[in-house]
Amino acid sequence: MIASLFGTTRSLKLDQTVIEVNGVGYLLHITAKTSTQMSIGRDFQLFTSMVVREDSMTLYGFLDNEERELFELVQTVSGIGPKVALAITAAMNTEDLAHAISSKDESAIAAVQGIGKKGAQRLILELTGKMDFAGAPNAKSTYSWRDQLVEALTGLGFARKQAEIAINEIAANKEAKELDSLSATELLKLALAHVNTQKGLGK
Repeated sequence: MIASLFGTTRSLKLDQTVIEVNGVGYLLHITAKTSTQMSIGRDFQLFTSMVVREDSMTLYGFLDNEERELFELVQTVSGIGPKVALAITAAMNTEDLAHAISSKDESAIAAVQGIGKKGAQRLILELTGKMDFAGAPNAKSTYSWRDQLVEALTGLGFARKQAEIAINEIAANKEAKELDSLSATELLKLALAHVNTQKGLGK
């Protein structure tokens, strides 16, 4: 499974982008919010979810793992497919949706394009009790920077052992506070530098 992609943005629209990684262009469906954070010609990382159908394989891209988890969770609700799930992630973050579900606020959910009142009722019914991770103030902290880097590096074709060695080297050379202050893109650049150093040393 492709868990994340880091590469150069070659094409960009409000609802989709093409990211080139090692000479291969990946088409990803995104939200307008994600599109506004990107620009053509610049490197960018997206967390990805692949939806497989009999006649297609479609990639969806997200700014962070929490957004991707929300996209995948709402698709467990009967009648909600990836198109509507993407609309939900565009309109609501995990905290907003968790609050709407706990307070049974049908109107807030029904306002999302493609859901409607009945869809909102189903979503509340089927996701009640399943949004604990989303409602937590520090939901992102459960998914560490180490996990993100391992997924990103293995998604780029590096062996898990290589990824873990690079991450251990980063942790040994940086203080925890400094690591926490770095963005996912900055961390990935550090990891790639360490992996390339391993290659040069023949590890």
